[in-house]
Amino acid sequence: MSSPTADAPAEGTVITRQQWKWSALAGMASYLDAGSIVALGVGMVNFEKNFGLSKGEVGTLAAIGPNAIGCAVGAIFGGWLGDKLGRKRIYKWDLLVYALGILLVALAMNREMLFIGTVIVGLAVGADVPTSLALVGEFAPAKARGKLLGFTQVSWCLGPVIVFVMAAALSGLGLLGTRIVLFHLFVVALVTWALRRGLSESARWKAAASAGAVKQSVSALFKGRNLRYLIWTATIYLFWNLAAGTAGIFNPYIIETLGAGGPVASVLLSCSGFIIAMLVIVFVFMRHSDGNYRTRRLMWGIGAVVQVIAYGMLLFLPFSIPVVLANIILFSAGGALAGEAFYKVFSQELFPTLLRSTAQGITFGVARVLLGIWSFFVPVLASAGIGQVAGLLTLFLFVSGAVGYFFMPDTSGKSLEQIEAENAA
Repeated sequence: MSSPTADAPAEGTVITRQQWKWSALAGMASYLDAGSIVALGVGMVNFEKNFGLSKGEVGTLAAIGPNAIGCAVGAIFGGWLGDKLGRKRIYKWDLLVYALGILLVALAMNREMLFIGTVIVGLAVGADVPTSLALVGEFAPAKARGKLLGFTQVSWCLGPVIVFVMAAALSGLGLLGTRIVLFHLFVVALVTWALRRGLSESARWKAAASAGAVKQSVSALFKGRNLRYLIWTATIYLFWNLAAGTAGIFNPYIIETLGAGGPVASVLLSCSGFIIAMLVIVFVFMRHSDGNYRTRRLMWGIGAVVQVIAYGMLLFLPFSIPVVLANIILFSAGGALAGEAFYKVFSQELFPTLLRSTAQGITFGVARVLLGIWSFFVPVLASAGIGQVAGLLTLFLFVSGAVGYFFMPDTSGKSLEQIEAENAA
């Protein structure tokens, strides 16, 4: 019996039950991505103590996995293969690879198992993200694309929330608690893989491939408007992700190391940020991101300013629990409006069908590579106090916010075919 076909949607605002379901399954890539980043983050202190990791090795572990370089390599090659071979071939198998990697980390008996498993997790989740998001963008109605892609961002927030709650509840178990948290991701990956078997190939990808456009060279991304949009999406995501990645994997570590709070407090403080982000996405982003151009710019502008304030305040106020909580709330709320959710939307809207996954794989990958390089230095910088890290993150967020606001393209409410035709003109 054949699986259901991902038919090209009517270009309106109505979202079918099937589209919600498929968005949820595709969005589990974001759950597993963010969940694994945070699980490694909250387990970092336990890994450091039990495996005798140096500060440099802590930075290396953060750099090679789902937070950075491993994910980057997976995204670049997985995105390219998603355009060349189709979305289904990638999302059909990569979660099994993810499950293998996360199981190695969960059962790690030495640093070799820990590092190898972390790399595998990064490669697998990196390959999944651009292909899964391309699938959502291609079956979403033109005037509800932001809503469905925003829905995948809810998964990106939900994964860390569940990880944080589990980590807080199991904090007294030390390394065993970390293993249980990681094992939950193994189970989720297998369940998601089984449910995804009912998904089919993108109708838009099949139509483009059958028309012969599959021969379109990747070099087309580095010319004309494609290059301009590649640089734009890479810039807004790169500089935002340097801050988000630091917060995601290092917040518990920094809070505990600098004495702003103990293990449970550090985890719960970090968890609160993802809850705030999820609420803003559901009640603001998903409701208004498909509005007109002015609405999108207003949302982005507000979010950008709030995020700059979030880290700028750390330059002047003491690093205490009230200040950390204010930072987390402001950054999370701002990031929901001027961060990864809009990056996902524009990455689907701005590129041709048979280069869409490749383009996002490149920008996602470049951002994660540079985050990996940055991650080598965060523990060392943070050990001298929060000032240097906060100053650099404030600068990064200013760049992302300004570039996103002043150079934002007008694609709202248009079909993917209409946008592609306009860009080719």
